[in-house]
Amino acid sequence: MTASREPINRRERPAKPALSRRWIVDTAVRVMRAEGLDKVTMRRLAKELDTGPASLYVYVANTAELHAAVLDALLGEVDLTGGSGGDDWRERLRAVLASYTAVLFAHPQLARSALVARPSGENYLRLVERVLDLLARSGASREQVAWGVDKLLQDATATAAEHATQEHDPMAEDEWNATTRALRSVDGAVHPAIKAHMPALVSGSPGDRMGWSFDVLVNGITHTPVPGAKG
Repeated sequence: MTASREPINRRERPAKPALSRRWIVDTAVRVMRAEGLDKVTMRRLAKELDTGPASLYVYVANTAELHAAVLDALLGEVDLTGGSGGDDWRERLRAVLASYTAVLFAHPQLARSALVARPSGENYLRLVERVLDLLARSGASREQVAWGVDKLLQDATATAAEHATQEHDPMAEDEWNATTRALRSVDGAVHPAIKAHMPALVSGSPGDRMGWSFDVLVNGITHTPVPGAKG
């Protein structure tokens, strides 16, 4: 005769940790690392956390806010010291932005999301604080520095999104090769400007172009007055 199984008393189950925004975001980061950002949905997180989707909205308003929180969590990996840049403020700033770009580059879906996501957590604030501090050492005005941080982060984000997408797209190299062939084979009588600027138009490594873009931005920021600012 089979022994009867004792009924499970719900009160004897281990208590679940109290739901919190931190727990939700940590779970979202774990899912993203394992399966990609497109799997980070309210429904999926509710399943992971053994709760109902409605419970999550108490802590996170929507998926866009969730992705912004995930981005902020990963910004904790950015090296804000800029130590590889030595004592020069420009090289330290270059190193900080390179680290930021590398973090996004490692997560292509997040890099694309970062183009529209607006993180507001502590890691984002630390990044902005550091970029402002380093750029201010240029001697530029307060207004130039304040506006400049936005341009620097926008450019770094767009660069990461573009290159991360290309790196993980099997068709990207074929598309670039097709573009290069089209530019090289233009009729100079029809497209004289393109013809005149080849092969420089497609020259340079991604690293060289990123470095040049950084210098263009910093030089422009520090030498271009902000409209309406007091001199």
